[in-house]
Amino acid sequence: MGNIKFVKEDKEVIAANGANLRLKAVENGIDIYKLIGKMTNCGGYGQCGTCVVEIVEGLENLSPRTDFENRKLKKKPDNYRLACQTLVHGPVSVVTKP
Repeated sequence: MGNIKFVKEDKEVIAANGANLRLKAVENGIDIYKLIGKMTNCGGYGQCGTCVVEIVEGLENLSPRTDFENRKLKKKPDNYRLACQTLVHGPVSVVTKP
């Protein structure tokens, strides 16, 4: 089990080990998309790159970046992730729409 703290929303969500970060956000009413992403997101299939989040604590408690993330986020800091590609394995703090 791991808690996901959404910093801007001041909301904490309990997640099972291996839970998908995007899915937990959507299930709990957390808006992770900027305006363009709301219209063009792929629904969590790792194709569009619009669900970018910043991990401010607990980066070590997440699955490693995927090849798609490495390509899509190559100019972003290492603590930026695509929520749809990220599995949670422990407590993390997330900033949405960085």
